[in-house]
Amino acid sequence: MEIGIVGAGNIGGGVARQLASAGHKVSISFAREPAKLEALAREIGAHAVDPAEAARAEVVVLSVPWDVIDVALASTGSLAGRVVIDTTNQFSRAGAVDLGGRTAARFNAERMPGARYTKSFNTLTAGFQAEASQRAGDDRVVQWIAGDDTDAKSTVARLISDAGFVPVDLATIDGCAAMEAPRRPGAVYGEEYRGADAEAVVHSVRGGLPVPPPPTYPSRAD
Repeated sequence: MEIGIVGAGNIGGGVARQLASAGHKVSISFAREPAKLEALAREIGAHAVDPAEAARAEVVVLSVPWDVIDVALASTGSLAGRVVIDTTNQFSRAGAVDLGGRTAARFNAERMPGARYTKSFNTLTAGFQAEASQRAGDDRVVQWIAGDDTDAKSTVARLISDAGFVPVDLATIDGCAAMEAPRRPGAVYGEEYRGADAEAVVHSVRGGLPVPPPPTYPSRAD
């Protein structure tokens, strides 16, 4: 599958690495330092392109700082019809972001009219994702998915599996607050989950019930 990464920093670069390793055709774009973008492309077997070209891929991964999302989207052009994976979180240099009661996913989906919007790869740090993507079997870690387009979420789920994680369809665009920043009681943001523990979370989020406390797992060093 053709994957276009807009923002190949810590999270976006990790997704690019994982999907290129799985055999997908990956293009990376939108970096402050073009030389580093080219170097990453050579390292993982991807192509360094401009954002408009990355946005022509079958799936577009938006992975830029919150404050530059509008700039990134202006450089991609329309994303109408594209499956979009939004990995961003509402961390702004100006402090708290007032989204008018909307989830960050809804706020961003409205900035991408016509896109087949999903949110994923946003709840765990880049370093943890890099380590966890190498796990196998029951140790594999969940990547939550939010979105309203069932087919788009199925596509994203396949890519999550290819990247080394367990895909779990958690919520709609408006119902995904539990997977958005900040880390807090009653949210999955910032927490590790494995497949066996995901069903209870899905039941709680979709039923409007409190999310159970996050599980604890043995240290990887044990």
